[in-house]
Amino acid sequence: MIQKLDHTDVIVARKIRSVFQVSYAVEADLLNAVDFPPLQRSLANFLKSDTEFYGYFQNDELTAVTEIKSENENTHIQSLVVDPYYFRRGIGQKLIAFIFKSYRSNSFSVETGLANLPAISLYKKLGFTEIKQWDTDHGVRKIRLEKQI
Repeated sequence: MIQKLDHTDVIVARKIRSVFQVSYAVEADLLNAVDFPPLQRSLANFLKSDTEFYGYFQNDELTAVTEIKSENENTHIQSLVVDPYYFRRGIGQKLIAFIFKSYRSNSFSVETGLANLPAISLYKKLGFTEIKQWDTDHGVRKIRLEKQI
């Protein structure tokens, strides 16, 4: 089940951050990143965020989270994280389908590390195409993908 999360509630924000931490630890390993900003994100940052969060629950447990920023004609998937215990169960695909259904944008965008092949494969499978690549200040090569509706 997918539901909107009240990230301004400290208990909910802690749960969101927990899923981010375990998921981004796996991505940091994939990217060989030593200094990985998503892992340094504070609880306060979640509490004050101007984005929207949706969670995927299985047996009343928060197993995945997506963070969305929708502006004008574009909806940007800021983050899509799944607890590693729940990898390869179609949860990411369900969250993206939910985003497409819930946001009436002309375009959707997402960014990830270029070496995060499972994420890139998922996005391309769902109709996203590569727009650009670049190197970050913290040594990670990133890719931006978009889907036009």
